Amino acid sequence: MMRQPSKAERLKAIRDLVASTPIETQAELAAALRSRGYEVAQATISRDIHELGLVKRLTNDGRSVYALPQEGTLEPGTRLSHLLPEIFRGVAAAQNLVVLHTLPGNAHAVGSILDAIGWEEVLGTICGDDTCLLVCRDSKGAEMVCQRLEHYASTS
Repeated sequence: MMRQPSKAERLKAIRDLVASTPIETQAELAAALRSRGYEVAQATISRDIHELGLVKRLTNDGRSVYALPQEGTLEPGTRLSHLLPEIFRGVAAAQNLVVLHTLPGNAHAVGSILDAIGWEEVLGTICGDDTCLLVCRDSKGAEMVCQRLEHYASTS
């Protein structure tokens, strides 16, 4: 029978796993946790990834794996200007909504950075695997956010 760990134990196990094992997907993370005796739902893993601030990093062989954030090294705007040019696939506004497309496995990292930046035009983000939905206050704000994201994507 699988034991139900405390949240602190589970978060520590996730930190240990991503620091020592190349994990590309939430399903791989769930399997790795199961092998350590933890049974968690996908929604819990998603929340834990967000809470830990895990990011996706490219490995030398081009794989995108979860990694711990580098504490205190870069402010969110700088992190966005480093990450977005490598993973950006497109952005479009529709009324007060912005849809941002990234390489698979990277939308969550961008959403976390955007949440940390706290642009006043953005009320919130919802991210999947390769798409991030930004809900803006109005259509003018959505257009401004699109332009800003395109600018960040073009910097290197």
